[in-house]
Amino acid sequence: MLVAATALGLSAMTTLPARALVEIDVNKGNIEPLPIAITDFLAADDIGAKIAGVVAADLKRSGLFAPIDKAAFIEKISNPDVAPRFEDWKVINAQALVTGRVTKEADGRLRAEFRLWDSFAGQQLSGEQFFASKDNWRRVAHIIADAIYERLTGEKGYFDTRIVYVDESGPKNARKKRLAIMDQDGAGQRYLSDGKSIVLTPRFSPSRQEITYMSYEGGQPKVYLLQIETGQREVVGDFPGMTFAPRFSPDGQRVIMSLLRDDGNSNIFAMDLRSRTTTRLTNSSAIDTSPSYSPDGSKVVFTSDRGGRAQIYSMGADGSGQARISFGDGTYSTPVWSPRGDLIAFTKQSGGEFQIGVMRTDGSGERILSSGFQQEGPTWAPNGRVLMFFRDSAGGPRLHSIDLTGRNEQAIPTQNFASDPAWSPLLE
Repeated sequence: MLVAATALGLSAMTTLPARALVEIDVNKGNIEPLPIAITDFLAADDIGAKIAGVVAADLKRSGLFAPIDKAAFIEKISNPDVAPRFEDWKVINAQALVTGRVTKEADGRLRAEFRLWDSFAGQQLSGEQFFASKDNWRRVAHIIADAIYERLTGEKGYFDTRIVYVDESGPKNARKKRLAIMDQDGAGQRYLSDGKSIVLTPRFSPSRQEITYMSYEGGQPKVYLLQIETGQREVVGDFPGMTFAPRFSPDGQRVIMSLLRDDGNSNIFAMDLRSRTTTRLTNSSAIDTSPSYSPDGSKVVFTSDRGGRAQIYSMGADGSGQARISFGDGTYSTPVWSPRGDLIAFTKQSGGEFQIGVMRTDGSGERILSSGFQQEGPTWAPNGRVLMFFRDSAGGPRLHSIDLTGRNEQAIPTQNFASDPAWSPLLE
C-alpha cells in the first residue's frame, strides 16, 4: 500500500505559482530534452540510489528529460530540507534539480520524500512524501517520476502503470503463449497463466485493474475476464470465429467485439457485462472488426472491408452514423482511440511495410510514427502521449514504445518474446 502525505515546503522558501519558470511545452513539434539533475536520495542503505535511478530512467525514457551524469555534480546534498547551492547546479546547466531522502518508520514502512527545484529561479517547485512497504520502493520511484513529469509538463505522467502482454517461448512452430504482466519499464515480470492453452489479445479496462483476453482452453475460443489483483477469473462467453478479444467501454460495464454469426459475416456487437446481453451494432456483408470506444463512450472506431479493402470507420456507440474516415493507400487494422480523445492509433500495411500511425478522429492529419517488418497492435499510455506495440524481429516479436513525435522509440525488455501489449490505467 502507498500513502501520499502532505506536500513538503520550506519555511525559508516559497513555492512557485501554478505555471513554473522552468517547464516543457509538450505541444511543440520539436522538443529539446530538459537537463535535470537527480541526486541519490539520502538513505541508510542503497535504496535511495535505487529510487533515484528509477526516477532518472523513467524521465529519460520519456524523451522529454536529459538526466545529467552524476560525475558532473559539484554540490553533495547532505540535507534535502535545506535549499541547495543553486550556483553549483546552474554551472552544469541543471535547469531542474531533484533531491530526496528515504527513512524507515517504526512500523517498518519506508518514508520517501522528494523536492523538485528550479535551479535558475532558485526556488522549490514541489515536494511530497510517501509511505510504503519496502517491497514497493519501485512504485514509489514511478510515482515520484510522475509527479515531476506533471509539474514540469502540465500533463499527467504514465510511469506508475503496468503492461499485460503475451509471453512467447519455445520453438517457432510450437510456441508456449502465457499471459504476463510487468511494470511499464519491463521490471517485475510475472505470469498470469500457465501456458497450457494459447492466450491472445489481452485488453485492459480503462478504469480498473482487470483485463479481458482470449484463451483456447478445450480447443474452443473463450473470452475471460481476469481481476489482476485477486486472480479471480470468469468466462464472458464462448465465441467461435473470434480473432480479437473484446475491448472495454470507458466505464468498464460493457465490452465491444467482432463476432462471426451463422450468416457467415463478421459484425460488431456490444455486451453488457452484468446481464451478458449482446446488441448488434453493424449489419454488413463485409468483415467488420477491431472496434474501440472513444474515451467518452459516445463513439466507436472499427475496421471494415466494405469498400473493397480494410479501412477505418467510425459510428455512434449505438451503431448509428457509420462513416469511413481513412482514405490512405494500403490497408488499416487495430484502430484504438486515444485516452485524450484527440487521436486514433492504427496499424497500416502499405508498400510492403507495417506501420504504426495516428490520425485525428475525423481521419485527417495521418502521421506514420514507425515503419518495420510485421509490427502491429498499438496500445496507448493513459496520458495519450506514448504508444506501445510489438514488432517481429530476430526470430520472434518484441515490444517497443514510441512517442507522438515519432522520434523517441524505445525497446522494452522482456524475458522472452512478447506480443499483444495492453497498457493499464494509472495504479491507485
